[in-house]
Amino acid sequence: MNDHIVIVTGASPLPDHVVAAIPPSAIVLGVDGGLDLALAADLRPSGLIGDLDSVSAEGIEWARAHATIAKHPTDKNQTDTELALAFAADMNPERLTLVGGGNRLDHTIAAIGSLAARTLTGIPVLEGWWDGQHLDVLHGPARRTLELEPASRLSLLAIGPACKVVTIDGVLWPLTEHRLEPVIGLGVSNEVADPDGRVSVSLSAGALTIFDQPRTSPIPSNGTDS
Repeated sequence: MNDHIVIVTGASPLPDHVVAAIPPSAIVLGVDGGLDLALAADLRPSGLIGDLDSVSAEGIEWARAHATIAKHPTDKNQTDTELALAFAADMNPERLTLVGGGNRLDHTIAAIGSLAARTLTGIPVLEGWWDGQHLDVLHGPARRTLELEPASRLSLLAIGPACKVVTIDGVLWPLTEHRLEPVIGLGVSNEVADPDGRVSVSLSAGALTIFDQPRTSPIPSNGTDS
């Protein structure tokens, strides 16, 4: 089992704070032109996946020397990002992070929506960074406690199928056993109310996408120094 796999996709340079969140031990995979973005951020992908229509010639040459290349045909029923996520899921990671961005709305929706794929259900921690914005994805049935910045904003969206029996605590407007239909506003623009930034989320079915701000500083201890 691999501890952490990071997939770099999209068309936007990687923000510094996103690169800083990628541990040195993570396995990095470049999706087509995402390989160039990873190299520009001083990451070293171990794999290149896609139809290779947007990666640079220099990137392909680098990958031939330093990575494994999985080339797919241009005419296909899945996006390169979907193919890369399926490839990563077969590696049984403990954590899977999708990193990307770009100015095409259709690509953005498709990429974030691809994290709702049923093949990803068994991955314990599923997350993403899109244009610098962090998101967590929970496949039901699931329960998880997130450690977020106190007083920060967060939004819950069902980007795949409807999410059932959604409960969230530690926020200004809690939800208890709600059904979230795809892309409705009920879970949008909530606020972390717990002073330590702990937010508990659970659901019975569906894939819940949580746009949030992870806590960057340690949670203060309740004890006193002796």
